[in-house]
Amino acid sequence: MKNLLRQTFSWHAGPPAWGPAMVAGFGCALPLLLGLFSAHPGFLWASAGAFQAAQANPLHRFGMLRMLLLTGLGACSAGLGFWSASHPLISLCLFGAFGFLLAWLQRFGSEAGKLGIGLAVCLCLGQGQQGLGSLNNPYAIAMLFILGGLWVMLLAFGLRGMHGLRMWPYMPRFISILKVLKRHAKRLPQQQWRLHALGCTLAFSLAGLIVNLAELQRGYWLTLTVVTTLQLEFQGSLVRALQSSLASLGAAGLLILLGHNLQNPPLMVATMLPLIALSRALQANHYGL
Repeated sequence: MKNLLRQTFSWHAGPPAWGPAMVAGFGCALPLLLGLFSAHPGFLWASAGAFQAAQANPLHRFGMLRMLLLTGLGACSAGLGFWSASHPLISLCLFGAFGFLLAWLQRFGSEAGKLGIGLAVCLCLGQGQQGLGSLNNPYAIAMLFILGGLWVMLLAFGLRGMHGLRMWPYMPRFISILKVLKRHAKRLPQQQWRLHALGCTLAFSLAGLIVNLAELQRGYWLTLTVVTTLQLEFQGSLVRALQSSLASLGAAGLLILLGHNLQNPPLMVATMLPLIALSRALQANHYGL
């Protein structure tokens, strides 16, 4: 029992990465401050794009490629979610497809799984914000999202220059990357992955359909809660999977409670920026691929 409790509550973090943390902090600060002073909702989408792009570490070999994928695919996901919010059948199919995509990307490692989770979050935000602001064009939302990501990429290029690195790192051959991903995916039993893919598809599609049929305002709270429970670590045991889900749900609940109590926008921005920088400093550890 003592070993089980130690395994459940233990967490080993690497050394803080303050460079990516500063990129995330300054990248999100500019659109948030512009939105605070102008009261224009478009800067919220720009800050979402900046936050999404900042999830990649620009100092790593594949960091800039990940940043580009997170920005472009995240913008498409947010636009698709906004467009599908008024069509129940399209929401059902689209959320089901993204749930399957999340499970499929999780086969190829934690970083590919982070990409799938990021795209699912963008889809949830796009659907939940439909009809709440003055922006009613999914193309405008996607472009604002991309602008925020490009601002973070500009900061990332500056960080690479400060470390004496190439602006765009050397990339291995595409075939070599596919071979490594295929070798990584073979480690997972097919039956276990199929069950997980079925659960992700059904849970995410039903969550999107419920938000649409019930016409829930800011329904992303429901869909985002579902996303946090789909982060299954295949290589670990059931205890690690339960630990990951409970930690995600607990963190989401605390952030929701904190955001609900911070009704003052300047105070909310002042609280969010240090949290963003600190979380990136602790998350941007070394990874193999």
